[in-house]
Amino acid sequence: MSEAEAVDKAGRIDCVLIAGGLYHDIDFARLELLKLLAEDERVRTRVFEDYSNIDAIKAADLLITYTCDVVPSLEAQEALRDYVQSGGRWYALHGTNSVLRLFENGLYGSPRWAPLFMDTLGTQFIAHPPIAPYTVTVLDADHPLTQGIEPFETTDELYLMERHGELHVLLETEFAGEATGFDEHEWAHDKHPVLYIKPQGKGAVLYNTLGHCRGHYDMQPDLNYWPTVDRCAWDLPVFYDLLRRGIAWAKDT
Repeated sequence: MSEAEAVDKAGRIDCVLIAGGLYHDIDFARLELLKLLAEDERVRTRVFEDYSNIDAIKAADLLITYTCDVVPSLEAQEALRDYVQSGGRWYALHGTNSVLRLFENGLYGSPRWAPLFMDTLGTQFIAHPPIAPYTVTVLDADHPLTQGIEPFETTDELYLMERHGELHVLLETEFAGEATGFDEHEWAHDKHPVLYIKPQGKGAVLYNTLGHCRGHYDMQPDLNYWPTVDRCAWDLPVFYDLLRRGIAWAKDT
């Protein structure tokens, strides 16, 4: 970067927001995240639907993703890994870690098609039970991301995931029972991460599983019209608190 370019960039924070995929109100989530990012006038955000603009990812000061069944190419997976390991911070939300396919048995499954991607993220989504209330508890109350956060109840998708590597779990929940509609549907009692950090190299991924949202037209082509508008954790002030804290964490590179 030239001296003139360095002066021009002084103070600016370049963000890449990737928002896209299936079965969610991506328009709603994208707008809410952009409004939060706009609270800091230094942040300049480029928005994409997938991971294909590798140059933009490499140049970003922070990366935020809200996707469902958006799988990067191998080249993009390698770029994401290198981005984090070289010092980047990635705030990954909700369905970022999902690969969904409808199996011949009529159930949804989670093929292990992107192991490098999931290893970087720290988990892969496998299933969730029907949306219902559950309690989120604080595992690390001393961390800046969760300090002062009290246990809370949310009505959201409770993510049942496969772990990859060592995770610093900040928030968690418990579940035992049936993940109706998924191929891997029987789950014994266990604790499941809700918010965690996966440090790697000089950087880290912060993953927040909360934040399902869905409007009337977001289940197409499976269903033409979904009868409700679902906002789940987006209805809770604590979720916006966690989003703001996560964005601040991602800017602190």
